[in-house]
Amino acid sequence: MLICIPDISGFTKFMSESDSELSSKVIPSLLNKIIYSNEIGLRVSEIEGDAVLFYKTGKLPTLSSLLNQCAFLYKQFYKELNLLKDKHVKEVGSYKIPKTLGLKIILHFGKEVETVQIGKHIKLMGEDVIIAHKLLKNKVQKDEYILLSESLLKQYDLNELENEVYWTSLKKGENIYEHLGEINYTYIDLVPLVNL
Repeated sequence: MLICIPDISGFTKFMSESDSELSSKVIPSLLNKIIYSNEIGLRVSEIEGDAVLFYKTGKLPTLSSLLNQCAFLYKQFYKELNLLKDKHVKEVGSYKIPKTLGLKIILHFGKEVETVQIGKHIKLMGEDVIIAHKLLKNKVQKDEYILLSESLLKQYDLNELENEVYWTSLKKGENIYEHLGEINYTYIDLVPLVNL
């Protein structure tokens, strides 16, 4: 199963420094933009405050379509940030919207995932769901990036990855998590896409 978590960076800072009326308009608009920018058939499992937990069962999308989806999502997110700044220009703190908020996207592949129906919702459970969430807390020194877990990259040709990332270089990292051990990943800076 493919797990994709677009997470709004700067969320806590924005919530603490902005008027609650402004943040109650901005954050739902950004989450909606994330959900409706999905072009590869991802399904929503949960909306988690500042993040969306997407998943896809069955055949994985091609690496090209997956990375294009992430790039499209990021560009749409930034368009929405600037629209919201202009729309709420008369409200205190609106100028902080594009300065404070950003986006990181976690991509992970796992076999240890179960879907459980709770009411009308599908809940994802299992070790790989935990890994995907743990990867949100990592050593990457950037606020906006795509992080691809090693287990996801094993499903693709790594040479193809380098060919697909035309806007920046690939970086490697790893974290050690309690009960899970070392998790390796590759990350891609998203910031250069803003001006493309």
